[in-house]
Amino acid sequence: MQIKNTRAIIYLQASMYLAGIIGLSFSSTQAFFQFLTPFHLFSSFVFLILAQEKINFAFWQFVFFSITLGYSIEVLGVKTQMIFGAYQYQTTLGFKVLDVPPMIGVNWFLMVFCAGVLINQIFKANDNIILKSAIGASILTLFDYIAEPVAIEQKMWTWTFGIPPLQNYIAWFMVAFVLLVAFFKLKFTKNNPLGIPLFIFQLLFFTVLRLLIYLHG
Repeated sequence: MQIKNTRAIIYLQASMYLAGIIGLSFSSTQAFFQFLTPFHLFSSFVFLILAQEKINFAFWQFVFFSITLGYSIEVLGVKTQMIFGAYQYQTTLGFKVLDVPPMIGVNWFLMVFCAGVLINQIFKANDNIILKSAIGASILTLFDYIAEPVAIEQKMWTWTFGIPPLQNYIAWFMVAFVLLVAFFKLKFTKNNPLGIPLFIFQLLFFTVLRLLIYLHG
């Protein structure tokens, strides 16, 4: 089943992200909206799947690969402290398996897929997969830099030494790059009407919340 009225879903997602910004900004509602976070991420995942044009086996290969790799690399990261640095997941992203919430694998898929759709739209005439993957991975690494203080503030994860080390961003770039190469190499339709809006909503969500953290000192 494919969603036909994607405009309504875009408006719904926009209102959900706006509600999240407001709800997470006030101490009286913060815990409730933190509880809702994994449900919001999962709804974004479902809507993105339903909006995908011409779903085929290659598309499902990418979904499975990105979620599995994203989750597995996080498990290795938490257990060894050698990939992203020394960090631990908290409660906001939901229940954990092997000390890592499975929802983080879904989030890796969401971020990489939406970034891939965006890059593919911008560089339609360019067939250089390595270049497009590098640009997309750079954008996602910048996104992580913006999101880190918000994730810590909202109890998604914490860093043992307070702030993320440089290796976190290096690892982010490398994982995102591998997933984007898979995104561009696998033969499925790269058109998804929710891809770019969802990426923009997430970027605005973390940017606004980071700005509020800065303003509150």
